[in-house]
Amino acid sequence: MDVPIQKKKFSKSRIAMVIGGLLIIALLIFVFSQSMGGSKLNVEKERIAISTIKKDVFQENIPVNGIVLPITTIYLDALEGGRVEEKYVEDGAIMKKGEPILRLSNTDLELSLINQETSVYNLLTQMQISQNAARQNTINRRNQFTDVENNLIESKRVYELNKKLYDKGAVGRQEYESSANDFKYQKQRMQLAKQVLTQDSSATKQELSQARSSYARTQSALELMRKKVGDLVVRAPVDGQLTSLDAEIGQSKNKGERLGQIDVLSGFKVRVDIDEHYISRIYNGQKGTFTFNNETYTLIIKKVFTQVNNGRFQVDMQFENNIPEGIRRGQNLQIRVALSAEKQALLIPKGGFFQKTGGNWVYKISENGNSAYKVAVRLGSQNTEYYEIIEGLLPGDKVVTSSYDSFGDTEELILK
Repeated sequence: MDVPIQKKKFSKSRIAMVIGGLLIIALLIFVFSQSMGGSKLNVEKERIAISTIKKDVFQENIPVNGIVLPITTIYLDALEGGRVEEKYVEDGAIMKKGEPILRLSNTDLELSLINQETSVYNLLTQMQISQNAARQNTINRRNQFTDVENNLIESKRVYELNKKLYDKGAVGRQEYESSANDFKYQKQRMQLAKQVLTQDSSATKQELSQARSSYARTQSALELMRKKVGDLVVRAPVDGQLTSLDAEIGQSKNKGERLGQIDVLSGFKVRVDIDEHYISRIYNGQKGTFTFNNETYTLIIKKVFTQVNNGRFQVDMQFENNIPEGIRRGQNLQIRVALSAEKQALLIPKGGFFQKTGGNWVYKISENGNSAYKVAVRLGSQNTEYYEIIEGLLPGDKVVTSSYDSFGDTEELILK
């Protein structure tokens, strides 16, 4: 009797097909996981920068450029127009106050001075003639007054004598009344003479005062004209160094035209350009630091120019203590201007990672140091060296701070 042979449920071919299907499914799962962002990338440690998160003193600041200028600059303008006739010094000369720099000529101005001087001399002559005439008139008035006074005395004497004689009957009534009338007449003349003399004295004083006032005004005008002519010689207003002198022999200069400047050498200031974004955070008294000859110096903002040009505004800063030895006018300085007070904060060094992430995430190194993965962070203020970390990292954490441009959207870096 034959025994039936049972077929095997899983043949070799079927098993191979199952295994192949499982491999295809695994491959599909791997590809799907890679497309979902779970990608990895091998990176050599030598090609990236790894920094350690630390808690330290932090102060928000901004880097700016400043140029060294004299503490005070006095501009030289032509007070009067004219032709450059003579130059006494050259650009760059060290000047003392009052020393001549150059001389201009102005024929019209010099002719006006001569005419003004002539007017003053004519007025002075007329005033002297008027004064002499007034004096002579006063003398005549006084002589007349003396005559009237003498006649009054004589008429009084005759009247009083005739009165006594009339009372004794020694003279007639006619003679007595004649002397009385004469005495009365002389008294009236005396009163009139006094009035005339008083009025004459007052008029003389008034005329003299007016003449003196007119002469003083004319004299002041003459002095002013002399000063204008004197201004044709341009002189140093203060001690300092002559710079930017723009004048050549024979050149014509208009009134008010800039000729040059005097730089006061008693100290320096620094003129700084700042982006208009910070204009609301800049004020007098803020400090900045810079390094010169391996030493750090402090500057203080003394003046803020709020006018904005091409997206920037300017401030003047002065040295807080010592001025660096060897510093020169026109020298450029790299300055860090503080925008806040010092405080303790969690810090991450600045690096190329910020351009890719905008400060929203970083690659954090794993504990074993073999990989780095994305971690969300939130950054706050910044200075020239660090960003302030608000959340997302702890002291001692290590992160990649170099550029992420070559990493694409990789979720994890495998460090070798």
